[in-house]
Amino acid sequence: MVFEQAQKVPVKEEKNFKTWYKKFSSQPHQPFFSSGILFFILFLSLFTASYSNILNLDSSVLTYHAYTMVFVVFIQFFLGFLFVVFPRFLVQAEITPDVYMKQFAFYFLPSLFILISLVFYSKALILFQIVLLGAQIFSFKLLYSIHKKSLVQKKEDTKWVLIGFASGLIAHFLYIISAFDFAYSEVLAKFAINSGFYLFLFTIIFAIAQRMVPFFTTSKVPTYKINKTENIMLYIFSLLVLKVVLLSFDNSKLNLLADIPLFILITKELVKWKLPIFKVPAIMWVLYLSLYWIPIGFALSIVESIFAFISPDILFEKSVLHTFALGYFVTILLGFGTRVVLGHSGATPHADKFAVSIFIAAQIIVILRVFASLSLNFSSLYVSLINLSAILLIIGLIIWSSRYVMILLKGK
Repeated sequence: MVFEQAQKVPVKEEKNFKTWYKKFSSQPHQPFFSSGILFFILFLSLFTASYSNILNLDSSVLTYHAYTMVFVVFIQFFLGFLFVVFPRFLVQAEITPDVYMKQFAFYFLPSLFILISLVFYSKALILFQIVLLGAQIFSFKLLYSIHKKSLVQKKEDTKWVLIGFASGLIAHFLYIISAFDFAYSEVLAKFAINSGFYLFLFTIIFAIAQRMVPFFTTSKVPTYKINKTENIMLYIFSLLVLKVVLLSFDNSKLNLLADIPLFILITKELVKWKLPIFKVPAIMWVLYLSLYWIPIGFALSIVESIFAFISPDILFEKSVLHTFALGYFVTILLGFGTRVVLGHSGATPHADKFAVSIFIAAQIIVILRVFASLSLNFSSLYVSLINLSAILLIIGLIIWSSRYVMILLKGK
């Protein structure tokens, strides 16, 4: 009798696991958001440990921080979203769980081994980078096949997502190539990171935002009229290409050639949209706020370039990049993430006091990180402030996860 009971326990546990896995894998955003937030926290912790001299890493900050954020972390969040909306945009069948869960595995495992390699054996890093690049190629092929099959006449939005994704594949490949020590490897690595940041992430996120934010607005304010500039993505992407090329000269004065038109273009576009920020709930205004960080970022870059003329000793460190990365990327990630998690779990998408507190805290962290960059000019607390902003972001992500990732892990 005792033996029979002992035999039943593993069977019950296996059944429970299958039930959980079925729920967890029932929607693409559940595994990809969960993985994204996990590795966001882990790689930020790795960065903090290195800057605090707790860990002595063989790799450069360009690899263990910039590369991991651009090519490992952020893309997983937005793939979870793309695997949901791409078929809807193009009126195609949903991607089946067996397809996207295989892709999930090929993102999760290389991401984990990239983290382990950075800590214990950096020479193995390139192997897992190649595997991750392979996973991203398969993701691109999947999205492209959906785009190609669709008979929908207007496919501009998905086209620009694919252009951004293709740019990311090239940038990722170039970064891997830069790992081989040759004359211009460092220049190539910086070019790859800049391309990945602006032509990959910035482009994909803006392509999604300029489609979804006005659309979401009409659901909250029925009288709102969508008023976007035709070919806005073409103009922005072309100027971003120019910006990436100019950044290669490592002369901030030249950035004015791209930053001024980008600032004017995006500011005019956001004004044209007339987003009703005071007529919508917090779940919407946080999305608006993320977009407003874009002109702020380009304005800051313009100021940096002007100071290069009048006072070149004033340093801006990576304040511009972090204005975009934290103000634009992370804010819109929290906004979309909160909305998608609630909406796809059957709950009404809304932001209560808990969510609003997280949104506000995120904006404070952006300001702190920008201040930390500028503190390099007048304070010996630069490293401490960098670490503080990273630690606060980690805490914020953990607090956000304590509610919303728990919903993801339970599944629908």
